[in-house]
Amino acid sequence: MEEYRITAIDQLPDLAEKLISFCKGCRVVAFFGEMGAGKTTFIREICAKLGVLENVSSPTFSIVNEYGLPGGGSVFHFDCYRLKNEEEAITVGVEEYFESGDWCLVEWPEKILYLLPKPRIDVFISADYNIRIIRFVHA
Repeated sequence: MEEYRITAIDQLPDLAEKLISFCKGCRVVAFFGEMGAGKTTFIREICAKLGVLENVSSPTFSIVNEYGLPGGGSVFHFDCYRLKNEEEAITVGVEEYFESGDWCLVEWPEKILYLLPKPRIDVFISADYNIRIIRFVHA
């Protein structure tokens, strides 16, 4: 486990590099945190560090956005907030995405907890006034 405390958004690029290094080949990352904790903002920085050139936004209504990587492959960004149950996630094909070997960055993973593969990385983001506490855990 690694834990970081950040007080400014300009610290996120460095933290994104640390997370990518922490992953050590694991490509499924689940982001836990309350509404407004900064999950999408952090994912945007991770995508930038991976080389995504497209605009990264939360896939709240589409459930999943795909971003291409310059050297090939993709980053799949999931927002599971609107899913009513795991069956909806299966219909979307989350298991195939997780097995693809591409990056899968999952917001609101609580909604599909039993579908998430292991190994994976869990990222916990909590807000305490103007400080964000971010923990990386191998799951």
